[in-house]
Amino acid sequence: MHPRIRQFSRKLHLWFALAIVIPSLIVIGSGIVLQIKKQSDWIQPPTQKGAADIPTLSFAEVLAISSQIPQLEVTSWEQIERVDVQPAKGMMKVLATNNWEAQIDAKTGDILQVAYRRSDIIESIHDGSWFADSAKLWIFLPAGIALFIMWCSGLVLLVTTLKSKFKKKSLRSK
Repeated sequence: MHPRIRQFSRKLHLWFALAIVIPSLIVIGSGIVLQIKKQSDWIQPPTQKGAADIPTLSFAEVLAISSQIPQLEVTSWEQIERVDVQPAKGMMKVLATNNWEAQIDAKTGDILQVAYRRSDIIESIHDGSWFADSAKLWIFLPAGIALFIMWCSGLVLLVTTLKSKFKKKSLRSK
């Protein structure tokens, strides 16, 4: 391989590494935490099981039950981020905009669990949207592209180094 390509690859590798060190550390760190979210009740509350496979609660009943849970701070649908209906588990997860989650039995309306959910915050840190919507596109996306270019330049460095070592080794054995 031409020495200039190797030299360019080294410089590219160095400058891109310096440019993306902080976003990369954020993505890697939050990604590691997200890998264990199902194993950690602190990150994401464990899913409880309800009484039946077929949900019988109406959404009006879900809102009424949710508004009785003080941690959720729900008075209308505007304070609810999403409702996750899980028929196979016989329950519904109500996630409030304040990141508190209530798991409600989909048949009886009993409150199975109320807990704070951190996984969505960690996901928004991971993709950069927690900092600002523009950070996702103007910092984290370019950092991801730069990381890919670094991977390619690192591969060039690896191949040229191995090729050079192999060449030296074969010259010594002659």
